[in-house]
Amino acid sequence: MAVRKTKQARTARARTRKPDSALRAPLPAFIRAEQRDLERQDRDYIRRKLGTRLGKFSDSIFRISVRTDDLNGPRGGVDRVCRIKVVLRNLPTQVFECRHASLDAAVDGALAGIERSVRRALQRQRMQPLRKRR
Repeated sequence: MAVRKTKQARTARARTRKPDSALRAPLPAFIRAEQRDLERQDRDYIRRKLGTRLGKFSDSIFRISVRTDDLNGPRGGVDRVCRIKVVLRNLPTQVFECRHASLDAAVDGALAGIERSVRRALQRQRMQPLRKRR
């Protein structure tokens, strides 16, 4: 007699998510929380999102750092800040900051902004002529 697993038992198991490709793998990043309130799941979420957003530019990226802070402390309000700094090879450093009431929304906003910023910087570099004319 076989025992059937319920739907709840099948979905309750923890499964590590495999990246779609090597370019979408979680990126190593220096993640720092000023209030020390980031848990392991939050750090894994940030690394996974960095991989999906910035993995395609990984050849041009030297270092990534992510900082989160709670500006108002226990008072509440729009006070969560996420600042992402990307150091590019042979290009200026790109920094983007986003404020929101929740940490996830601040991280998502900062990721969207830094992706645009890195893409623009790399496109500008690719559009420059290879040699100067006299």
